[in-house]
Amino acid sequence: MISVSGKRLLLAAGSLFLLLLPCAFATDAQTVTVWPDPANPVVSFTLGKLHALQSVDHQQAYSVDTEVQNLWGKPIPQAIFALYLFDRKNVRVGEGVIAISNLAPGDTARFPTSIMASGEAVSMRLEPQSLPDELESLLPHKSIFVFVNSVPQGAHFTLDGRDAGTTPQPTDVTVGTHILEFDKEGFNRGKYLFSVGPDDSGSSLSYELTAATQTHDTIEMRDGTSINGELQWISATDVVIEVDGKTRTLDRAQVRRITLAYRKPENQETP
Repeated sequence: MISVSGKRLLLAAGSLFLLLLPCAFATDAQTVTVWPDPANPVVSFTLGKLHALQSVDHQQAYSVDTEVQNLWGKPIPQAIFALYLFDRKNVRVGEGVIAISNLAPGDTARFPTSIMASGEAVSMRLEPQSLPDELESLLPHKSIFVFVNSVPQGAHFTLDGRDAGTTPQPTDVTVGTHILEFDKEGFNRGKYLFSVGPDDSGSSLSYELTAATQTHDTIEMRDGTSINGELQWISATDVVIEVDGKTRTLDRAQVRRITLAYRKPENQETP
């Protein structure tokens, strides 16, 4: 329910996007939202009076009266939410942090929230940053910046089977395991498997393509040596490769990179 003329603005925050009307920054206005949604309530937020504080380096400091109630059936030991402010062009102009700690079921905490803004805000968004283990599935998907390159450059590549452009190229990936596939005329196709953790920051990846005349797989060791042969299998601890008809078992922890030679699939006769 939204009341433009009343003192309370109640929004169902399934997406955690809250509309701030011009009156929402009045001293007697309140914005109320239930997170993640009224059907599955965990926390209720009430944002009240906005107090203008001092200006610092062309930014205006504000303090917002904040009330948080635990609607969950369990204690909330710690949770952190970001409060973002946006102008009429949907440009983020300010942000603050709402921290919850040691809040028992049904209990309410009241405290001021500090916000620094560099423009007139007309909307805001609450977004969870840290949650108890049982609620981590409600965290937004984190994107990590990755700069993808190849040697030589100019290779077309896909990310998890989707076209991603030509190297060098920046791209965003989510937390988890991903596959890059490279293709360039005159070179064997290549695959690169990598993982991104929740605490990782931006990084760069470079894949070295092998000439189309190369028919062997190449294993680069951390000591700088390389082994050419036919890869047999990889386990959690070992890498097995066949070299000149003999099988060698390598310690996976000592392997830096594996480059697989592209092999055309054998023609299968139709029965």
